[in-house]
Amino acid sequence: MTSETKGSPVLQYVAAVTGTLAIVTDGMHYGWSSPSVPQLKNNSTCTLCIDESQGSTLAVMPLIGAVAGSLTAATIVDYLGRKRTILATAMPFFLAWIMVAFANSILVLYIARFVAGVADGFTFTVVPMYIGEIADAKVRGLLGSSCSVMWIAGFLIINVIGSYLSIKTTALVSSVVPAALFVTFLWMPESPYYLLMRDKPEAARRALERLKSTTKVDDDLNRIKGAIQAEQKTKNGRFLDLFTVKSNRKAVFIIGGLRGFQQLAGTTAIAFYTHEIFGAAGDHISAHYAVMIYYSVQLVLTIVSSGIVDRAGRRPLLLISMAGSALALFVEGTYFYILNETSIDTSSFSIVAVIGLIAFVTIFSLGMQSIPICMLGELFPTNVKAFALCLADVYFSVMATAASKYLQITKVEYGLHVSFYGFFVCSILGLIFIYFFVPETKGKTLEDIQKKLKGEVEECNGNVVDEEKVSLKA
Repeated sequence: MTSETKGSPVLQYVAAVTGTLAIVTDGMHYGWSSPSVPQLKNNSTCTLCIDESQGSTLAVMPLIGAVAGSLTAATIVDYLGRKRTILATAMPFFLAWIMVAFANSILVLYIARFVAGVADGFTFTVVPMYIGEIADAKVRGLLGSSCSVMWIAGFLIINVIGSYLSIKTTALVSSVVPAALFVTFLWMPESPYYLLMRDKPEAARRALERLKSTTKVDDDLNRIKGAIQAEQKTKNGRFLDLFTVKSNRKAVFIIGGLRGFQQLAGTTAIAFYTHEIFGAAGDHISAHYAVMIYYSVQLVLTIVSSGIVDRAGRRPLLLISMAGSALALFVEGTYFYILNETSIDTSSFSIVAVIGLIAFVTIFSLGMQSIPICMLGELFPTNVKAFALCLADVYFSVMATAASKYLQITKVEYGLHVSFYGFFVCSILGLIFIYFFVPETKGKTLEDIQKKLKGEVEECNGNVVDEEKVSLKA
């Protein structure tokens, strides 16, 4: 196992928190449609009104913008740097909120949502990369999972303030978050991996000393330098290397499965329509309060997952999370089937729909909400990481858009029971995928993970050998 310098990770925590303010505002933009679209559909209370199709387009517009943002970020992050790229997201996020606040037409809202999506593409390409590169192995799971924690926090914040304030006031209040991102993250160190890639060893040493609160960083510096040099010797670093290099191909397959089944289980699609789903469930509880409970539970459980992921491991949490989610989705689908397709009076047990959806978000948040994003920063070598995270974000946008449109179409044409039964089937398939294909990365350095993906292990004397040969000897 590769050694790692022991030191205080306090600044690593601070850097992760300030950097993920970009993800907070991103979550707020994504969650904006839940409290705001119903207001815009209400002809009696709004000056700018929309129909069902326009509301659906507004909900998914950030996903479209994210494709453009991801592709752009992948081309500049290795030149501009992780830190400056994160800082650059503050401006489009801020601009998007101002455009929402003063929008006088649906076109302006479309553009604002698209701009926010572009910033999202930057954010989810670079923030997991930055955290994965600055964090020690013992806290990397926790800090990597903070991406999901902050994203859910954004959803909760926008649903709370959006339920009580006007759309204009909500947007103006929300614009404070990207401003805070710029002011606070400005003082954080750059990634040592990036600095060594740009042949700046002294700057990398200073960054490591700050991040670990110790001057004894020679071992880490040499380890990172050796990994980067090994990658450069193989002359990799192109987009195609994600598919032509076996270890990269494995990582793409793993992340593709995790992120794909994460979205096909309905998490983002449900987030876009939480108010409407709870409203359709019955009047046992106010949709506003149900949504707040939903996101509060999701936030708390995602925090719990982040706190235990480095002890419990990735695989056990993923398996438990996906199995429990499948069960909750089945219950939810069954409730809406009874509501929509039978003559049974559901008024006396409409609370089942609320409990089922909260049960879903509870168990989903234990693993599937945060760990796929955490593993994004773990599975790829530095020289192709920008391309990998770009591809992952584009793929996420496509899958989330598909799942959201599926939910929108099926709930209108067939009923919500069809939507939830579809998500249930995908969750079962995701459970099978995790069991057979997702590796454990708990406690491993980024270099150890690459050796595992390449089929290499270390013998007791430190020599690296092929894993298949070791199994044959055994």
